[in-house]
Amino acid sequence: MESLQTILLVIQVLVALALIGIILIQHGKGADAGAAFGSGASSTVFGSRGSGNFLTKTTTVLAVLFLANSLYLGYLAANATPEPGSLLDQQAASLQEEAAMPAQEEGAMPDQTASEQSPAGPAQPSDVPVLPEE
Repeated sequence: MESLQTILLVIQVLVALALIGIILIQHGKGADAGAAFGSGASSTVFGSRGSGNFLTKTTTVLAVLFLANSLYLGYLAANATPEPGSLLDQQAASLQEEAAMPAQEEGAMPDQTASEQSPAGPAQPSDVPVLPEE
């Protein structure tokens, strides 16, 4: 699903750049008055009247493609499920595991029996790892 979003995003950028380029190529309505007096419009690639229709249709097709692609990308983003690998999800899962663990006897470690406990009192759990003795 992520690769589909990447492909659609690349298409979106390419269509946007093409749309910008096609719009900038077009001339405004005021330029038609100059063409009527022979300002060299007959030497254009599409002829004196052909470029307007071609560029207008190309702009319309690119605009529809841009809109449809934008809507589909929005749909995919709205319906995307969050990945379980995020830090907040991991923290929530660890809190749920701690809440589900049964209460242990005070001072007893899970691997130790009563005779193996230290005489100084109950051992406190620590986040510091225990280094092996040499």
